[in-house]
Amino acid sequence: MAELKSWFLKGMNQHEYINTMQVHKENLLKVYNQFQLEEADKELLQAFQEKELKAIILAADWCGDAMVNLPILMRMADEALLETRYLIRDENLELMDQYLTNGKARSIPIIIFLNREFEEVGKWGPRASEAQAIADELKANVPDKESPEYDAAFKAFIKSFTERITTDKALWNDIKNSIISALKNA
Repeated sequence: MAELKSWFLKGMNQHEYINTMQVHKENLLKVYNQFQLEEADKELLQAFQEKELKAIILAADWCGDAMVNLPILMRMADEALLETRYLIRDENLELMDQYLTNGKARSIPIIIFLNREFEEVGKWGPRASEAQAIADELKANVPDKESPEYDAAFKAFIKSFTERITTDKALWNDIKNSIISALKNA
């Protein structure tokens, strides 16, 4: 899969991605600095080291889901020696459009796991099921886009969702477990 190899080589490393962030950088770093792996998780992730897995991550710094999922992935990648490369979604639509959510949405982040030959061996994203349940619950009160109350309600939804996902350590654990599940299948 030379195609995925070229996408991987085009991507930014973790530090480059973080350093280019204009939005949500503070929250991403907050989650990164507060999220800790348990010893059992570290041992499990270290078992992946010999597979020499890599990952292409489609993301954008304005995305709340990326803000919480990526720092958790970053901690996990350190233990698994998972080499990661970050691509900005809107600058890489040709790849993004191969990983649409429900066949239509350019939802991010999308993590594409690759083996040492740069062949796809798994995919994760854009959200753990527990995070989706929280989003659905909080978004239930947002009226249709045509409603005059939509903008204010949507902004309130984003604010409460961001607050929840940057502080809910049980959710972080659910996200970690969801990504580990995808890795086990890689």
